[in-house]
Amino acid sequence: MKNLLRKNWLLFLMASLTLGLAPFNPPHIWGKIKWIAGGNAFTGENAMQAKDWFDVFLHGIPWVLLLLALLLNLKKEKK
Repeated sequence: MKNLLRKNWLLFLMASLTLGLAPFNPPHIWGKIKWIAGGNAFTGENAMQAKDWFDVFLHGIPWVLLLLALLLNLKKEKK
């Protein structure tokens, strides 16, 4: 699994720059992160619904995979 993550860092970068940022003006994931960080994602009339959480997951997974791949590659180089 680690080798698969290490080898596919470029694929994860491409996915992050396309799916991870779409729609692009402004980046959709950035708006969702601000919504969560603002505190109104959990309470109030603007609380996030299940579809919003799925949206965060969908747009966030490429970034998580890219980060893991880069960390594994950096760890490999240090050895």
